[in-house]
Order: sequence, then C-alpha cells, then structure tokens
Amino acid sequence: MVSQWTINGRFLSQPLTGVQRHARQILTEMDALLAGNADLRDRFEVELLLPPDAVTPPPLKVIGVRRAGPFTGHLWEQLTLPFQARGWLLSLCNTGPVLRSRQIVCIHDLNTRLAPESYTAVFRLVYRLLIPLLARHAAQIVTVSHHSAALMQEHGIGAGRTITVIPNGHEHALAWTPRHTEETMAAAGPRTIVLLGSTAPHKNIGLILGMADRLAREGFRIAVAGGADPKVFARDLAASLPDNVIALGRIGDEALAALLRDSLCLAFPSRVEGFGLPPLEAMALGCPVVSSNSTSLPEVCGTAALYADPDDADAWIAAFRRLRDEPDLRQSLRELGIERARSFSWRGAARRYLELMAATASAPAPSAAGEPVQIA
Repeated sequence: MVSQWTINGRFLSQPLTGVQRHARQILTEMDALLAGNADLRDRFEVELLLPPDAVTPPPLKVIGVRRAGPFTGHLWEQLTLPFQARGWLLSLCNTGPVLRSRQIVCIHDLNTRLAPESYTAVFRLVYRLLIPLLARHAAQIVTVSHHSAALMQEHGIGAGRTITVIPNGHEHALAWTPRHTEETMAAAGPRTIVLLGSTAPHKNIGLILGMADRLAREGFRIAVAGGADPKVFARDLAASLPDNVIALGRIGDEALAALLRDSLCLAFPSRVEGFGLPPLEAMALGCPVVSSNSTSLPEVCGTAALYADPDDADAWIAAFRRLRDEPDLRQSLRELGIERARSFSWRGAARRYLELMAATASAPAPSAAGEPVQIA
C-alpha cells in the first residue's frame, strides 16, 4: 500500500538558519533515497507543498512540487496547508498546522523559553502557543538531540510520549568549495579566531568580543562572520569594535569554508542550543572548535573539541593559547573533528525519517504509532 505524504514547504520562504538547513537537506536526501530505490518509490508518494512566497526548491527527481495559496507565513501554515496537504504531513521546522493530527513534527529546541531575551515578543508568543499544541496533537514528535528531547520532557512538551531523536548531518559543508573573498583572505590567519555574528544574547558572542583587548595583547584577531535577522532577534551588533576585530558581515558558504580552513579555530560560546550545527560544519572542514560546555554541544562535539564555561573568559583564553602553542593538539583536533563529523549524516537522517513515516502511516491511529520499520 502506498503511503502518501506532504512535506510542509514553508521553510523555503524563510531565511536559511540551522533549522531551515535541516529541512532542505532532509528534503534532498529523501528525494535521492526514493530516486535510487524502486521499492521505496512503490511504498511512498511524497509531495512538497509550497506557499506563494517560497523560493524555488532544489532540483528534485521524485518528490513532486506544488504551490498553494492564499496567505503566507503562519497564516498559510495554519489555514491553507492543512486543507491542501494530501495524506500525512511532515513538518521539519518547529511549527506546523495545529489542525493536523496526522503529522510528524520536528521541534528543534525550546530556545524561546530558555532564552526569551533573544527573541521578539511576538515571536516568543507564537512559539509558546504553537509548540505545546503541536506536541500534544501530532502523531509523532522528532527533535535533533537527546538534550532537546530531555528538555522537552522537562517542560511538559510531549510529556509521556516517545520523542524520536534524528540529528543533523555534515555532508553539506563538504560541498562548499573554499574560496576566499578579499575580506576573508585579509581576516584569516593562524591567530584568527572565527566567531559567528548572531547577536542573540544566548549566542553569547559578547563574551569573546569583551575580551578582544586581552586577545590583542597576545596577538589574536577575531573575525566575525554573519549577522542577525532583525525580525526574530531583539538586538544588533554594536557598531564600534576594537581594532583586532574584523566584522565581515554576511558571507557565502564558500568564503566561510575558506575562512575556517585558514584560521586558528571556531569559537562557539553559545549558552543554549538545540543542536549546534556550526561546530559540526567547522569540524567537517577540519577547523578546530572551542565550544561552550553547555546544553547539546558536548553531545555534538564529543571529544573532538576544547570546551570552556560560557561565563569564564580565562578558560576561553587558555583554550586559544593551547591551540596557538601546541601544534600537535591542533592537528589532533582537526583529525578528531573530521572523524566526529562523519558520525552525523544527512542521508542517515533522511532514512530514519522514512522509517518513522512508514511506521506512523501503518499504525492503527496517530496516538498509537509503532516503532520505526527498517528502510533498506
């Protein structure tokens, strides 16, 4: 019997962050699995449903694509999607229609609860209302780390239900051909610390920027790549920066890959993460990582990173010194990071979604979905 599924394509109308990256990669890898296996094609009929303002999706061989209106944003998701979707629904980016119980929803994190100061009041309100309703009514709940699953249970989100953990993957970073811009070429170097420029308070980049003078005295520079979405995040990066801080603004993936490859390390001092995709990307590219020791980050990085408390500036400086002064340590972390990244696979994640989809659609009722079946 063919299992009919619709993928919630709202993510293709949103800025690309780790959440949307997850959805894009699951979509393309699921399509590749279906295209390469006739038995799977006989078992699944999958369609991507897009709102009117969505960008063109990546090329797909098997999964169909359809646009449906009216509305955009949350209105489209709540008022158009549930009536236009065929069969079961797969929502990969935290939100989905509350009117659909025949749905698998991936809830990546509870950051709006854990770090409310990082988000606008409207954004917080929407998520505080939607996520508990989705977790209560959806047939299956997925998240991206065991840490997130435990937090959801702790906060009563999906309490008493099985939450399936399907982590992110790393392969997309290997597709980035490192290519410097003039700005990243000038910023990179053996004493350059790369810092991602989200100014959401929970990302805690102020810790690293606040020690810029101390780092300058030891010969370190800080290259800040990226920026924040003002519609979501409540603060902006300060305009005045110390001389050893290079603000690169938004750069492309290829420039970021070159910057990471040719710099000392990635510093990731975040206090709250559902997964932590940037450290995984850096490790995949052979860039050592100094990470916060909080939330999901030790789960992702394992023994392949150096760790520091997100409130302990001295510990971060000590880690940077070690990478500068111990070339064998830096080389070891490069090798460990590459190996660690290989354990997180988008293809494996897409396979697990298909297993869960098969089990969910074959269950007698949404509330009694069984264990995932094996997808060859």
